[in-house]
Parts: sequence; C-alpha cells; structure tokens
Amino acid sequence: MTELLLIVAYISLGIHTVLLSYAIWRVWNGENPIDRLLASELVGTLVLSVLVLITLIERSNLFLDVALGLAALSFIGIIAFARYAADRRMF
Repeated sequence: MTELLLIVAYISLGIHTVLLSYAIWRVWNGENPIDRLLASELVGTLVLSVLVLITLIERSNLFLDVALGLAALSFIGIIAFARYAADRRMF
C-alpha cells in the first residue's frame, strides 16, 4: 500500500472513531426510541467501516470476516428492535 493511501486510511479511521463516539452518546442519551434506533443503526455502520479500514491497514482478511458477521447480526437486531418499537411486542 502506498504511503498516501495509508495516511488517508489512518485519518479516516480517526474521523470514524470520533463519529462513533458521538453516535454511542446519542444511543445513550436519545430523546425517543426512534432516535435511539437510528443512532444504533449508525453505530453498526460505523463499526463496520472501522473494521474495513483496519482490514485495509493491517492487510488481514480476519477483520473483514468479522465485519460481515457483524453486518448480518446488526441487520437482524435492528429489524427486531424496529418491530418492537412499532408494535410494543417482540414477535
């Protein structure tokens, strides 16, 4: 990997980490359940992007496999929470 791409990846990793901390704060201090639902979806997306950036930096496919598994679990969890928020019952 070239030096410029590595520098950009590290800068992007730092920006994503800052955004992730703000999104976690929003999940914790959300005004209503829908706000928390959107913030938790954002947390899942940002964690996936951080794992992909770590994969690019470390050149290891292990983090990419973890990211794919986390994406599947995040999708199922968000669907279940959205259904609970809409109907006030789980299934």
